Amino acid sequence: MSSTPDVVICGAGAAGLTLAIELARRGVPFRLLEQRDQPFHGSRGKGIQPRSQEIFEDMGIVDRLFATGGLYPLSRTHHADGSCTDSAVLEGAPATPAEPYRQPLMVPQFLTEAVMRDRLAELGHAVEFGHALIGFDQDDDEVCIRIATPAGEQLLRTRYLVGADGGRSFVRQALQVPFPGQTLGVRAVVADIVLQGLPRDAWHNFNESDMARRISLCPLMGTALFQLQAPVPLEGEVDLSIEGLAAMVHERTGRDDLAVEGVWWASAYQMNARLADRYRVGRVFLVGDAAHTHPPTGGQGLNTSAQDAYNLGWKLASVLQGAPDVLLDTYEEERRPIAASMLGLATTLLEHAKRGDNRRGREVQQLDLGYRTSSLTLPAGPREGRIVPGDRAPDAPLQGAGGQPRRLFDVLHGTHWTLLGHATDRTAAPSRTNLHVHLIGPKGDLRDGEGYFAQAYGLESDEWVLVRPDGYVAAVAEGRRIADLVSHHAACSP
Repeated sequence: MSSTPDVVICGAGAAGLTLAIELARRGVPFRLLEQRDQPFHGSRGKGIQPRSQEIFEDMGIVDRLFATGGLYPLSRTHHADGSCTDSAVLEGAPATPAEPYRQPLMVPQFLTEAVMRDRLAELGHAVEFGHALIGFDQDDDEVCIRIATPAGEQLLRTRYLVGADGGRSFVRQALQVPFPGQTLGVRAVVADIVLQGLPRDAWHNFNESDMARRISLCPLMGTALFQLQAPVPLEGEVDLSIEGLAAMVHERTGRDDLAVEGVWWASAYQMNARLADRYRVGRVFLVGDAAHTHPPTGGQGLNTSAQDAYNLGWKLASVLQGAPDVLLDTYEEERRPIAASMLGLATTLLEHAKRGDNRRGREVQQLDLGYRTSSLTLPAGPREGRIVPGDRAPDAPLQGAGGQPRRLFDVLHGTHWTLLGHATDRTAAPSRTNLHVHLIGPKGDLRDGEGYFAQAYGLESDEWVLVRPDGYVAAVAEGRRIADLVSHHAACSP
């Protein structure tokens, strides 16, 4: 691990770990610091949405996450007369060639982060626990950092500092970046408990129409635990002991046959919706909850945080390897509007939940988010029914020229840019470092035998599509404009 890293990341939650993996994949020297002495062991975030599953596939961990967790169970509403009703709260759909993940995945946050730490170890890095950031200064060339460690205070110099240190971010406060928003008037308990008496085939909900007595008990996939969620009064102490939570379960469910036998983790918190005014100040960046905090409705917090880091990682690596520094300004340009949108969605879903409506649709899956207005996106003419620059790049089953099955995602995955030509001439695209060129068509190295690529992308003959390292379309152009695409890649990549 380098003692003079190019990047220092403060905070080893989902955002910090994602960024660390992305930098490690690209060979960037970094340090990942966590002020806790040991990993977080709660399930505050448990939903991994389809778009996040796609990025975790690229990072090499999606199959491990599926093996660790499981799909969401049905929602079971228990009625006062003892009857119950089952329903599917989370809208899922069968996978399609363009969208291979269409079901949200449940993995408790502490297990997700454990999988990510394992992946980081494979790449030769580890979290430094018990290392707290206590101060920093920056100039035009570097950031000078003070760290409290078990061995005493350390001074460290780095090119860039990233605050992934949560909603109470020390980094954000030291930068004096305003964090406007609102406290949403809801206080809740979330706890991981050992519970006997309920089957694990459903997410159990009691008193859904009564905010004062509502409680939900959800089996946490990959564990023997249940997650308890319940609104509580805005003021006053909340008893989070075994006895206190057992009394809450008994009082709110009216069931004498349920027994709380242990508390793994518990927290009482105020729901907030807040968004930092800035994501970058000089050589310092904010990601994840340090930049935005969400109510839990819709499962957007962890997903938005990981995707922040996925966006920033390739850009930091590119600039450190020689790309123009202005590339880093596009991190805030692209991700802050996404967070604002997701905050609005989560707040709207919270209002629906207050009325007993917990349904979730495609809007929470994040597959339709993109960067059409980004300065990294080259505009194209009208493309009704066809791929639009700025959109997520769809998957498609293909065949190699030798007949072997290939997925387009397999071609896109990695740290490179990708240039895809449809029924065109390979010699039109010059070779460049960090740019993989593939032709799809009868004379190409990839064949679209079933027409799935044509359906997803809608390219005409002799058209090209340029895909960024994070799986978003940067540009679409006719063959006579191939130089524009190559120049755009050159401006964004060392």
